[in-house]
Amino acid sequence: MEPGSWLSALLLLLLLLPLSRVARFYAKVALYCALCVAVSVVASAICLLRNGGRTVDNMSIVSWLMRSFKYMYGLRFKVKGQEKLDVDRPCVIISNHQSILDMMGLMEVLPKRCVQIAKRELLFLGPVGLIMYLGGVYFINRQRSNTAMTVMADLGERMVRENVPILPVVYSSFSSFYDTRTKLFTSGTITVQVLDAIPTSGLTQADIPTLVDTCYQAMRSTFFHISNMPQENGATAGPAVEPAQ
Repeated sequence: MEPGSWLSALLLLLLLLPLSRVARFYAKVALYCALCVAVSVVASAICLLRNGGRTVDNMSIVSWLMRSFKYMYGLRFKVKGQEKLDVDRPCVIISNHQSILDMMGLMEVLPKRCVQIAKRELLFLGPVGLIMYLGGVYFINRQRSNTAMTVMADLGERMVRENVPILPVVYSSFSSFYDTRTKLFTSGTITVQVLDAIPTSGLTQADIPTLVDTCYQAMRSTFFHISNMPQENGATAGPAVEPAQ
């Protein structure tokens, strides 16, 4: 679709905002995607001029720009335990995945020199893929399990070798203000809870299933607690790994 067509469609949605909740939902999602592209273009230019190419230091620029999104959407982040991320040694940050808004939450707590892992498909999203590349993101081809396993195996070996702790970060449910099923997208507050570090010292490959379950259970319990939701309702907090150095 031509840029003019995209603009016309977005303007039409904006005109329908007072009339339709569905139109408001799609207009806000479209604006969010457009903002991501625009910020990626601006950030890429700044990163190239400032740092000259690919480096994890570029993520601080992206983080600063994306944190402005919350003001446009009336979103507020309440971060608890931020000081736990201020560590002087390598660690692995894992967080729960919910929607396209996850990136906003991540940028609220992203430590300096954080190296992220993402699926390879994101590399081909034009300016978005470019800024992720410039930000030092490691891309995993999920269609080639051996490549993905090599990256994760290297990470696991480093965790054991350097006693890298795991730092779970949990975002409360977005369902009170963002719901794709009911086409809800309003203002709201997200609680971000940084949990205590989970040590990996002395663990072997045989301990990985237990370690994964420990992380999952801790995050799941926290998710329900900070979301004020009963655990019986079946909601989940599926973690996605993002290594930090």
